[in-house]
Amino acid sequence: MPTYRPGPVSLFLAVLVALFLLMPLLAVIPVSLTPSRMLTMPTGELSLRHYRSLIEDPRWLESILLSLRIGIVSSIISTMLALTFSLGVWMFQPRFTAALVGFVLLPMVVPPVVSAVTLYFLLTSVSGITSFFGYDTWLGVAMAHSVMTVPFATVLILVSLSQLDRRIDLAARGLGASVWERATRVIMPNIKFGIVTAALLSFVLSWEEIGVTLFITSVNAITLPRLMWMGLRDNIDPAIAALSVILIIITVLVLIARSLITRRKASA
Repeated sequence: MPTYRPGPVSLFLAVLVALFLLMPLLAVIPVSLTPSRMLTMPTGELSLRHYRSLIEDPRWLESILLSLRIGIVSSIISTMLALTFSLGVWMFQPRFTAALVGFVLLPMVVPPVVSAVTLYFLLTSVSGITSFFGYDTWLGVAMAHSVMTVPFATVLILVSLSQLDRRIDLAARGLGASVWERATRVIMPNIKFGIVTAALLSFVLSWEEIGVTLFITSVNAITLPRLMWMGLRDNIDPAIAALSVILIIITVLVLIARSLITRRKASA
């Protein structure tokens, strides 16, 4: 089969579009090297003071560790809930499948501010019962993030299940496999890529969540996005630009590693 190769004009236009889209990200790099205490472009001298502040200021490390903890717990909870629901819908095909799926996907279509206000009143009510799980606690933030990420994980797992041949499950059922065995030994191994993707997406969405977090946290559960938002609102800390550069580098390295792994598998 002949492969299509773009011409020089197409490549030139693609490079221009890519540069246009990347300019806001590339502009963060010189800003992170400014010696000024304000978020400005460097005029001559370059400095790494804002990168050092990320290490010296314990607030940044604490917020990063908290965001990692919340993201991991939230992704585990949302993936388990999405997987359980998707397997139940796919295996048993209940009568009101469309209504059930629509109900699970409701947080995806509801305006975030509505979800944030609802979760705020829920967690404040729970705080009156226990201080371990409620408003301005890391576990409460993790549960709130799970509510917001479950619809996305459900969509990914349902898409993976839609590509699975149902006759595999019917064969296992005919051979006497229980529901648990069919789910864990037959279906889940065939959709493991969808499960992993759902977990990663849930973690990323929890890691960058700020809208709901602003409503359900105050002074104790300061996640990384909230700390960055506070820096922009209060004093426009250039350390935010330095942190952004680090996150961009990590993202680029992950994409390069994924590309190399995919190319190696394709050539194997």
